[in-house]
Amino acid sequence: MKVTRIATVAASLLVAGALSACAPNTAPSPAATAAPADTAPPTTPDPSPTVDGDAEAADPTCETIILRSTATDFRSLGWTAQSETFRIGATEVRDGILCKWSDGSATADRVQMFGWAPIDESAAEKAQNDLVGSGWKREEGSNGEVYVTENPEWLGGRGADGYGITYLFGDGWVKVADTKQSLVLIDWPPTQR
Repeated sequence: MKVTRIATVAASLLVAGALSACAPNTAPSPAATAAPADTAPPTTPDPSPTVDGDAEAADPTCETIILRSTATDFRSLGWTAQSETFRIGATEVRDGILCKWSDGSATADRVQMFGWAPIDESAAEKAQNDLVGSGWKREEGSNGEVYVTENPEWLGGRGADGYGITYLFGDGWVKVADTKQSLVLIDWPPTQR
């Protein structure tokens, strides 16, 4: 008896489904009742670039060359950034940016430095040779990148693991930070994100 009732209910559902498929649809479609996509409430644009096409055209700034979370942490401490011309030794690297984050006081004993610049292969090679010629130390990375760091004898106890100011040369770019370990906080260009 139970099996007959289940079979009857199943047959009724099949007939109802078939009849509704043949009946004209008078209810508006979900697409017709949904709000058009361009009427969504406006959102505040994120000032930090992402990997979309607009971000690739953006210029590097002190806020965007480092991880968003790092910039947020600095601002929460009351720190601000001052940008300067990117230099390798005395040589200016065009289209680059060097940022020094601090509390802005004249006696600030804690400053974080981050920089990024585009650089071609011949200029990168010359810059590396100039630094090494001045006593800096050159190391090859595991992925073909090149680190050039201050001579450990110059550090006088500062710098982590014997690394002070360090340049990282990659394919078409150079980064700099006040320690080798701080280079991981530089997240530019956006296509690397």
